[in-house]
Amino acid sequence: MNHPVVKRLSAALMRPFLQQQNPYSSSMFRSFSSTAPSRNADTPNQNEPPTGRSALGKLSEDTKANPLELNTEDVTAKIAEALSNPYGMSLPHHLHVYAHKHNTHLTLTRPNRDPMMSISCGTIGFRKSHRGGYDPAHQLCSYMMAKIQERGFLMDIRQLEVVLRGFGPGREAFTKVLLGPEGKKIREKVVRVTDATRLKFGGTRSPRVRRLG
Repeated sequence: MNHPVVKRLSAALMRPFLQQQNPYSSSMFRSFSSTAPSRNADTPNQNEPPTGRSALGKLSEDTKANPLELNTEDVTAKIAEALSNPYGMSLPHHLHVYAHKHNTHLTLTRPNRDPMMSISCGTIGFRKSHRGGYDPAHQLCSYMMAKIQERGFLMDIRQLEVVLRGFGPGREAFTKVLLGPEGKKIREKVVRVTDATRLKFGGTRSPRVRRLG
């Protein structure tokens, strides 16, 4: 009776099967009871506080070193300026024209409302009832335009706002002078025209109408 012959495999052929790694070995899965692996010295520890200062810390230290010294009036002025000029544009100078039936007043002011020049029909020699006509107002406006250029105010004025008030003869006279050759240099600076005539809603009783004859 013939028995099967069993041959031994060489060690070189069996080595790949012997060296196969167990998928459930301890090197891949660590038991919960075992200790955590040790960290290298180069690995930073997250529990340790950072050595450098943060941006918030720097701001806090700078604020403590240099406390803010702001006055209430300064803060109020800055808020008012921001509200009046929300787009950051340069504020214009103002040329106020107050024209009523007895006289005409012209006032040039800076952007903060400080007066630079103020004249009326009495400044150029008209007295009493002669100050309320169209001709005195026309001469006054021409005189004002000449003085603005003579004193060099145009060097400081970049933008100009014309503020009209009242419906006297000086209102039309100022418009004629501004649109004429006398106001050519100043007309180029005008960016806005405003009517500030005061309107009464109710209010006190008006004086009686004057009747002649």
